[in-house]
Amino acid sequence: MVQRTPYIYNALPLGPTGFSVASLNAPQTQIIGAVQYLNTKPLVHGLASHNRIHLSYDLPSRLADRLAAKQLDVALIPSIELFRGAGYRVVSDACIGCRGPVMSVKLFFRTAPKRVLRLAVDEGSRTSAALAQILLAEQCGVRPKVEVLPIGAGLADTSADAVLLIGDRAIGSQPGSFQLVWDLGDEWCRWTHLPFVFAVWAARFDVETHAVEPLLASARDSGKANLAAIAAAEAAGHGLTVPQCLSYLRDNLHFDLGPRERESLAAFYSHAVGLSLAPRGCDKSHTLAHSPR
Repeated sequence: MVQRTPYIYNALPLGPTGFSVASLNAPQTQIIGAVQYLNTKPLVHGLASHNRIHLSYDLPSRLADRLAAKQLDVALIPSIELFRGAGYRVVSDACIGCRGPVMSVKLFFRTAPKRVLRLAVDEGSRTSAALAQILLAEQCGVRPKVEVLPIGAGLADTSADAVLLIGDRAIGSQPGSFQLVWDLGDEWCRWTHLPFVFAVWAARFDVETHAVEPLLASARDSGKANLAAIAAAEAAGHGLTVPQCLSYLRDNLHFDLGPRERESLAAFYSHAVGLSLAPRGCDKSHTLAHSPR
């Protein structure tokens, strides 16, 4: 049984300008938002040890809201939010992505995909919720009614025709009988022949990030170099064996945002716009551009 890591909402209050009090009182400190899912551990490896960073944990969907509210300077946000928010930019070539099965983003079907009328989506999901709707519309020709599955609720708590689970609770076997299970990372990769990017480090255009950008890259590089140690430390808490945990981190996940990943993000945005899941008019070249400083 996969255990969920509790979320710690430790946002700091805002100052009169809309920037965090921490940023006002100590310009060298920036508030960085991240999630505590297993897939994020390599990206934040050693990050909290830097005195210029205050690390704050929350759900992916809430991180996007807090970034928009100027409660965070930088956040690991769902990639769909890059295109929904006003004035975001990618600030690192570190990301959470996949080039095939991702294992931690799954859509469970109680009926054939072409017969889905109701879709329940994990409360913590935004990118994956959009991806599920894109795949169902484009591959199966259906636009189901979307319902939210609250945090703490399981597959048995909804009678929806299809249920989306993400993160730690999507890993491993699930109780119940299902006609089909889609690994959404694998479905996208097979369909588009592109990788998929679930989350990126982003900031608003009015936030200076030159000091934190190399720290994000360094944390990712350190995490990738220490996957075995991360797996040994995290496996038991997530109901996995160490080999299973290491295989997930090493073989299912991809942490580098390169040209193919940017091409995939642009394609994802185009499909989202086509289904009114994101607004038109986003300058993809501006939003997705990132040159290490």
